[in-house]
Amino acid sequence: MTDGENLPDSGSIEARTEADAARAVDDVATAASAGRLLIALDIDGTVILEDETLSPGVVEAVAHAQGRGHEVMLATGRSWDSTERIMHALAIEPEFAVCSNGAIVMGRAGDGYERVHVETFDPAEVLALLRGHLSDARYMVELPDGTRLYTEYLEDWNLRGAGHVSFEQLSHQPVCRVVVVSPDQTDEDFLELVSRIGLTQVSYAIGWTAWLDIAPQGVNKATGLEIVRERLGIDPSRVLVMGDGRNDIEMFEWALRNGGRAIAMGQGPAEVHAAAGEVGLSVTEGGVAAILRNV
Repeated sequence: MTDGENLPDSGSIEARTEADAARAVDDVATAASAGRLLIALDIDGTVILEDETLSPGVVEAVAHAQGRGHEVMLATGRSWDSTERIMHALAIEPEFAVCSNGAIVMGRAGDGYERVHVETFDPAEVLALLRGHLSDARYMVELPDGTRLYTEYLEDWNLRGAGHVSFEQLSHQPVCRVVVVSPDQTDEDFLELVSRIGLTQVSYAIGWTAWLDIAPQGVNKATGLEIVRERLGIDPSRVLVMGDGRNDIEMFEWALRNGGRAIAMGQGPAEVHAAAGEVGLSVTEGGVAAILRNV
């Protein structure tokens, strides 16, 4: 028997140029990212309960989704300071966070985050209009650098580092958002007021604790998330969003329009359920965890 006879083929080596090898690596990376989801979660009423405790199972479910290679991030009406605290509680450090209902997009930079997109507007007209109808309301504005200015203390607000100012001082500079709380108003009252006075120069949302949150015209969570999606290079159909409030409706519509998934929390109002493609369990029942365990 001659050397090598009846032995299996040892295979062959194919030499490739450096350019071909680079393309092969890119192809592998593209294939891996094809199954990657951009998962955007609202905070209040979605990942946390009204007492600021976490929804059951959410930390473990988020870790599971990240372990599958998905990008899990927050899209919220909260300012960056409050958003960062919830990120720490969830043990996530996403590439981006959408804050202030889309007016602020934060991006990871080194060991921290920086503002990569900021939207502002002149609040003078809308503040004067609201003051005429809500003379006893409490007002807060958020400046582009994250500073908050407020007229009267409210326990529900994160006022760490905030400045107490007169109502007139709220209008001295462009702002990212205006927050209005009137103790005697319900969310239905706010809806009726908005319809009656016509806030045409801004975007607005009414939160789950009956406050009015006002952003620059045409700015919402969807506009912020589209910036993020483009920067991450994730296909529009590979988006999953979850929320419970009226300020999530544009985010739902954006996801569904592009072939993604939009899931409303079970306790959300009827119009939020109607805007979503699916309705899941409530926040107290662990609605986010039930979805993310299966992605």
